[in-house]
Amino acid sequence: MRFVWLASILWSSLLLAGTPEQEMNVNTRYTVESVEVAGDNPAGISTGLRGELTRLVGAKLNPATLDDLATRIRRELHVRAVTHRLLRGQTPEHVRVVFVVRGTPAKFEASVPKLVYRSDGGFSGLAEGTATVGSQAFTLGGVSDGDDLAERYTGIVARYEDKRLASDRVRFRVDFASYHEQWNQATANALDQAGAESDTSGMYRTRQNIEPLVTFVLARSGSGLVNLTVGTSFERFQSQFPAARTESANAMVTTLRYHRRVEGSDANQQEWDAGYSLRAATNLLGSDFAYARHLGDAHYVYSWGHSQFVDDLTGGAITGRAPLFERFILGNSTLLRGWNRFELDPLGGDRMVANTAEYRYRLFDVFYDCGAIWDQGQTVVLRHSAGVGIRQNGMYAALAFPIKEGHIEPVFMVGMNY
Repeated sequence: MRFVWLASILWSSLLLAGTPEQEMNVNTRYTVESVEVAGDNPAGISTGLRGELTRLVGAKLNPATLDDLATRIRRELHVRAVTHRLLRGQTPEHVRVVFVVRGTPAKFEASVPKLVYRSDGGFSGLAEGTATVGSQAFTLGGVSDGDDLAERYTGIVARYEDKRLASDRVRFRVDFASYHEQWNQATANALDQAGAESDTSGMYRTRQNIEPLVTFVLARSGSGLVNLTVGTSFERFQSQFPAARTESANAMVTTLRYHRRVEGSDANQQEWDAGYSLRAATNLLGSDFAYARHLGDAHYVYSWGHSQFVDDLTGGAITGRAPLFERFILGNSTLLRGWNRFELDPLGGDRMVANTAEYRYRLFDVFYDCGAIWDQGQTVVLRHSAGVGIRQNGMYAALAFPIKEGHIEPVFMVGMNY
């Protein structure tokens, strides 16, 4: 028996002394140093499941947990198989866990990219179905959204995408959308008061958009990614007053995005995501409007143990005369939560800045929002809100309070994937 015991210790030591890419036997005395998902189409994993994978870091190795997570990844991605490998870590008694995805996605997949309810605005949501053939995907969906813009838009969306155009560093897609618009009375009243001095379009009944885009992967490494997207947007809408007529806002579109994730040796993880987009409408494209819409955003996440700190910064500016759907808003389910956007500015603004700071511990979430929306030449007024929430597997419920004088009415929000 003593010989068997000594042989077991010697065998484990030899495994730990192997090369960094050498696979290791399962042993529960090891600590998980990092978790990685590799192979075919690993990007489709839900936020909730990614959180569970992140929480493995710093914990003792549990083979049963790894098997369960591999099964859940396979079900979410609808792939043939998901296996896990154990590789030697950078420090003694630590291992790297790699989940390997094998097989192409299912031919058809249904998803709900957004679903949210606000006590002061009702439901907003988007449901899609995607058929995939090789690197090409065809998507058709329905949307009714009263959260993102000054109006509620309801209709259909469609998309064709080739994820490998000539190479895996070039992607092509065409988006199509057709909407019917509904307007809040506060917006109609604000347009009547502004009259001819309004630096925007009037209300419109319908809106359609065709947007071909090409994305180039400029840089890609183990922890970083830089993408550049260029294309055009051909947007047409039928005005409502004083007489029905069709107008267009055709624009050049450019977006640059940067993403990086860094995992520390002490189970801490940092993630950066930043982007800048420009929509420049010009008469050269037959547009009835000439304007430039600039939008920048930065997202930072710092995770340690069961805790997470999140900060989101967004800012934008419009020069020229832009239609209502291009103007910025605050007071929805993501920006300056707790405020009502029709109370802040029913027409939206051509200048906007907003920041969100959140602390999350396990299921619980506390946040503080601030932001300002205005038109060029107006006085900037910074507003604040705070709230608490619960997150679990992509579901989210929160109660947000606007910080202001007088009567305060909190806003309740619940939804998924937003």
